[in-house]
Amino acid sequence: MAQTDLPLETLRTYRPDVAEPADFDEFWADTLAEARSLAWAPELAAVDTPIDALVIEDLTFAGFGGEPIKGWVTRPQGEGPWPTVVEFIGYGGGRGLPGERLLWAASGYAHVLMDTRGQGSGWGSGGDTPDPHGSGPAGSGYMTRGITAPETYFYRRVFTDGALLIDAVRALDFADPDRIAVTGGSQGGAISIAVAGLSGANVRAVMPDVPFLCHFRRSVELTPQAPFTEVATYLAVHRSAAEEVFRTLSYFDGVNFARRIQVPALFSVGLMDPIVLPSSVFTAYNHLATSDREIEVYAYNGHEGGGHAQWVRQARWLEARLG
Repeated sequence: MAQTDLPLETLRTYRPDVAEPADFDEFWADTLAEARSLAWAPELAAVDTPIDALVIEDLTFAGFGGEPIKGWVTRPQGEGPWPTVVEFIGYGGGRGLPGERLLWAASGYAHVLMDTRGQGSGWGSGGDTPDPHGSGPAGSGYMTRGITAPETYFYRRVFTDGALLIDAVRALDFADPDRIAVTGGSQGGAISIAVAGLSGANVRAVMPDVPFLCHFRRSVELTPQAPFTEVATYLAVHRSAAEEVFRTLSYFDGVNFARRIQVPALFSVGLMDPIVLPSSVFTAYNHLATSDREIEVYAYNGHEGGGHAQWVRQARWLEARLG
């Protein structure tokens, strides 16, 4: 396996222009206002699990369209309120089984894991949240579902779910509303960037690992492996659709959300990643509005990034910012 992109010294300052629609903020303000008008109070239910050193609960909250989204809450015993880490899941995965992700709760945080609508059958232990919306003609996977317009694109619903989860978490007694961080790997990293960009000061730190969905144009044209190749395949069939497709994707590009992030950020990147180009990660990172930012570079790793070593890095970094 070889390095898949530009030299590191070039990546450190790589900051190309990325198209941003003039109505980007209006589009997302309207989307979130509509979703919030349909929201209802989050619900927690006890979980039957042999784990008794932590509290694990089944979360249901209102996402896009007021539709129910599932999640797991894992937290220390006691009332709190606890600093809270909200985590989003990689492409094709679901929330899995209760008790699969214990590290944050074992470290003194409340941990909230969001199920990804319509996914959960590609790896892991499954998901529980349907996506009841249809799509026009699309390729395999999720990247081209509803891609002909931003209003119908799959990730409009997913990013809205993530933003409304922050609202839901802030309403729960166990969470300290002034100490909420977001994180995730790959697709989960992309969702965390979007949610941080949409949430303002309601999110106090963002930790995306090898984040997906950044610098769409370069990623679609150069990334050698799926899922970005789903879009390239779609365009190979729909030969005159490129302008329309990239206009839609500009509303969901992590670079455009990064421009709006003013809270501390810790990124990671693998320089041998064939799924997420390092240049796409650095493009988002170098467009961050915050000056409190760091990126951990794994020169000889692919899309797995830093693995558990990166979680240790995150835990130490976050403690210094949330306490």
